[in-house]
Amino acid sequence: MSSSSSTRRTRTVRLTFTYAVLSIAALAVLAPVLWMVSTALKTDQGIFSSPPRWISGELSLEAATRVWSVYPFLRYLTNSVIVVASSTIVSVLFSCLAGYGLARFRFPGRGSFLTFLLMSQMFPSIMLLVPYYKIFQTTGLVNTHAALIVTYVSFTIPFCTWMMYGYFRGIPPELDEAAGIDGASRFQTFYRVVMPLAMPGVAAVAIYSFITAWNEYMFALVLTQSEDMKTLAVGIGQMVGQYRTSWNDLMASSLYASIPLVLIFVLLQRHLISGLTAGAVKA
Repeated sequence: MSSSSSTRRTRTVRLTFTYAVLSIAALAVLAPVLWMVSTALKTDQGIFSSPPRWISGELSLEAATRVWSVYPFLRYLTNSVIVVASSTIVSVLFSCLAGYGLARFRFPGRGSFLTFLLMSQMFPSIMLLVPYYKIFQTTGLVNTHAALIVTYVSFTIPFCTWMMYGYFRGIPPELDEAAGIDGASRFQTFYRVVMPLAMPGVAAVAIYSFITAWNEYMFALVLTQSEDMKTLAVGIGQMVGQYRTSWNDLMASSLYASIPLVLIFVLLQRHLISGLTAGAVKA
């Protein structure tokens, strides 16, 4: 009986310690987000109060509404939606086709190509900034949506292809053979049999592509020049002034920009976890 009590006591201590550590970690992660929300709700005078306070005496929605009227925030948001949605769709489409082909077919150079996909992720993307700018300048694509879409697609397709390759390898090839016996073509087998089973992997690569393009700043800053073509990340960065920064406007804009990311994680987090886990296999 004493042994059982000791075991329960040990288990209780471990659970308490685990929850305490997780609570501290969660607080460390949520503190900047809570400070962002607090600053977005402060008045112009409240953001410069000394000492700084989490909640000022007067809460205001002035900054939350001002970003839509004073700044071209809607134009920034529209540009980001166009670029991110287009690059995500292209990345998911091509990575699914490439991943399925690599998982189901054997051809010369297949192993080298898979190695190349991994090696392409080893180098920092910033080293491609000048070559990309020169290429787009030559082709007349600077300051266009197409330049950003092509750039983001080139960043996401290699990793997404590798992840979908790992996911398709986990789907039994006997399903393809059974569909072929029933008279389905290769494309019909891919579209009607394999893809429904691969939806968790598709959700994972879609989330990865979306987040990568939505948060990208440097290439969007260099490849866009006019105010009408700038994305949300660049527009928010421009709110930091040389002599004065309206921190409540900046935090309100950042809060708006984080809403799509939060919604995607809330709606697709289950698929994201299962997709990433299924894609983590060796070639």
